Amino acid sequence: MNIQKCGIIGCGGVGATTAYTLVESGLFNEMVLIDIDKRKAEGEALDIGHGIPFTVPSDIYAGDYSDLKDAYLVVVTAGANQMPGETRLDISAKNAKVFRQIIPEIVKYNSECILLIVTNPVDVLTSLALKLSGFPAGRVIGSGTVLDTARLKYLLGKKFNLDYRNIHAWMIGEHGDSELAAWSSATVAGLPVDEYCRQHGRTRDSLQLNEIYEEVRDSAYEIIDRKGSTFYAVAMAVKRIAQALVRDEHSILTVSSLAQGHYGINHVCIGLPTVLGVNGAEDIIEIPLNAQEREKLKESAAALSKIYHEVQDI
Repeated sequence: MNIQKCGIIGCGGVGATTAYTLVESGLFNEMVLIDIDKRKAEGEALDIGHGIPFTVPSDIYAGDYSDLKDAYLVVVTAGANQMPGETRLDISAKNAKVFRQIIPEIVKYNSECILLIVTNPVDVLTSLALKLSGFPAGRVIGSGTVLDTARLKYLLGKKFNLDYRNIHAWMIGEHGDSELAAWSSATVAGLPVDEYCRQHGRTRDSLQLNEIYEEVRDSAYEIIDRKGSTFYAVAMAVKRIAQALVRDEHSILTVSSLAQGHYGINHVCIGLPTVLGVNGAEDIIEIPLNAQEREKLKESAAALSKIYHEVQDI
């Protein structure tokens, strides 16, 4: 595999913005864009390519599945968009059909790559891509709750008036309505949230943590209601995941990968703190959760498992 080669399937708002963001990052020196509308892919490649003299030299072009033959990373963004009023799970059946066409075509030409699934509902489709590809579990990952976690840290940073990089908190579970904030593991400057509040004369109630959680959970709906779709922050999340993979960082990100007994959950891809390196998802970290959080996580996994079993044979 050429570790500096990336393929992107789907050139809608998320796919095109991801391509632009990855070119700006300088992580790859070759990128192939694939879309059912090849002229659209050609246009995006030309538009982004004309800006390459302002960044790190690389080659971006529109191609076919055969051009993926030596790509280290293949990012899948293709599928139906989430429309106003729809949940991520509402579009499961539509995008399961799309994946039954896409994943076998990727595997036909490249059975050694890492698959990064971004299309929603990302957890369900990561499980489906794992089944369709036959890849080892570590080489099929979804963007999971990486963006949700960033949203949580962003809002907490504003609440505390602190650099978000000094805040460690996780959104876990489904990338969607049943996700949860792991408050019992959240720290500010290395201190548990309650202790940080005590030292600064604040109470936990004053933080309105449930309101913050709801704002994170509903962020996509709010953005879609205002501008029709989300793509900038999603693309930045993909870049962060790709960076951890290509640079073999062993960073811990809440990607969606196969739970194998973690928290008593099996046979479903779900967002949990996961070590990412050049070989993909290397380990899932079981952060401390209280009893209520554990129960909510199991409920989230059960909801995903139900939808997956409904769409896996569509």
